[in-house]
This record gives sequence, structure tokens and C-alpha cells, in this order.
Amino acid sequence: MQAVLEREVLLERRHYIPEQSNLWDKLSLAQKFATSSLTQFGYDLAFIRSSKAGNIAVLLCDSNAATITDDGEIDTSPDITIRP
Repeated sequence: MQAVLEREVLLERRHYIPEQSNLWDKLSLAQKFATSSLTQFGYDLAFIRSSKAGNIAVLLCDSNAATITDDGEIDTSPDITIRP
């Protein structure tokens, strides 16, 4: 029973999507400009990942992903896997 509850908590966390404004506030100025340009092509800011190199913004458009580094560099073919 405990394992089932833990699994449900993990699944619920994976499906939790914070408000867009909360994500927007965490972006650097360069990331905000780059994100604005990608939204014109149908991308939506999905989440932000923190790493030693800085925050990476991840945007999704249908099944396509794009990433934006802290300095605003856009990669529309990132080597990442997005879990369903």
C-alpha cells in the first residue's frame, strides 16, 4: 500500500504545472527575450531546470522541445527526453 501511495505522489508531482507567471519570473532577461520570440512560433514555457551551468528553460510545441540557456541561446533540437 505504501508503494502505491509513493507512486501516486511522484506521478502527481510530474503532472503539476506551476503558473506561467511564476516560471516567467525565474527567467533571466535574455531568456525572456528568447522565450518571447519562440512563443510566436507556438512554443509554450513548460518548465525550468537548474544545473551547475545555470537555469535552462524548456519550451514545448506539440511534441517538439526547445531549450534556452541563461544567456538566451536557443536550441530547437536539444538532446533531451521529455517524459509524458
